[in-house]
Amino acid sequence: MAGGQERILRGRIRSVQATKKITRAMELIAASRIVKAQQRVAAAVPYSETITDVVKDLAAAGGSSSQSPLLAGRAEVTTTAYVVITADRGLCGGYNSGVQRAAEGEVKADVLDGKSYALVTVGRKAEGYFKFRGYNIAASYGGFSDSPTYAQAREIGQDVVARYIAGEFDRVELVYTRFISAGSQEVVLRPLVPLERATVEGGDGKAPDAAGTPSDYEFEPDPGTILDTLLPRYVEARIYAALLNAAASEHAFRQRAMKSATDNAEELIKNLSRIMNRARQDSITTEIMEIVSGAEALSGGKNVKTIDLGPIADLGSSN
Repeated sequence: MAGGQERILRGRIRSVQATKKITRAMELIAASRIVKAQQRVAAAVPYSETITDVVKDLAAAGGSSSQSPLLAGRAEVTTTAYVVITADRGLCGGYNSGVQRAAEGEVKADVLDGKSYALVTVGRKAEGYFKFRGYNIAASYGGFSDSPTYAQAREIGQDVVARYIAGEFDRVELVYTRFISAGSQEVVLRPLVPLERATVEGGDGKAPDAAGTPSDYEFEPDPGTILDTLLPRYVEARIYAALLNAAASEHAFRQRAMKSATDNAEELIKNLSRIMNRARQDSITTEIMEIVSGAEALSGGKNVKTIDLGPIADLGSSN
């Protein structure tokens, strides 16, 4: 094997080994972050459930007569806004593409129906994807996809609610990846605004006391006013839950993608090493054969008998 070819193979093996170290480190980091993300999702569940129960109780206690615009749907929906939640970075398999395809499918369906749309992108990948393709982006947020906070969810919620109240949007929907387990996630499309009255109604407006008998709530001010104040917080809580689910899903996708990349690197290193070793063996065999052939040629030359020229040599010397 030529020395240049061996150097090329050795260089490729070193390059793949370096890549394998990086993917392995990213796999371990993502695996450790999945646990923290799961804990954050679980920690947000009590707040989400409690605020949902309070909203239902307020509606049952007389707040259903609230004139909040968040409960009043449009007679005709002409513009739908999609809050698309993706990652800020790649290297996470099909995580980003799954959400982007789902949102793009909804947008194309609206366009075919003659309706308008708007996109509120969360994550730099969604912003870059839709901006490159010329879609209408109303607002963009990014830089916190792997570890969102409630303050960031509040910022998104306030912006979306303000645009809805102003009439810029007639309906708002969330598009994100719901975290089920470390090995299972799914892309979902959930309505956000307006809130369906069936969602906030159905509570009993009461809570049992220590003896187990129902006791009436006393609201100050009236339930309708409290409900009007609480509904924006309810929207923010739903956005925050979606961000946490998306973050946990991102880490799960990245962990699987980096594990696959690490396994592929190991397989590629084995194949390249096998090719290089086989070529080296062929080269060594060829060199041995050349040495043996040369040695046989040299030893064969020594056994050749010399011819005595005799008188011819003397005749030449006499001249």
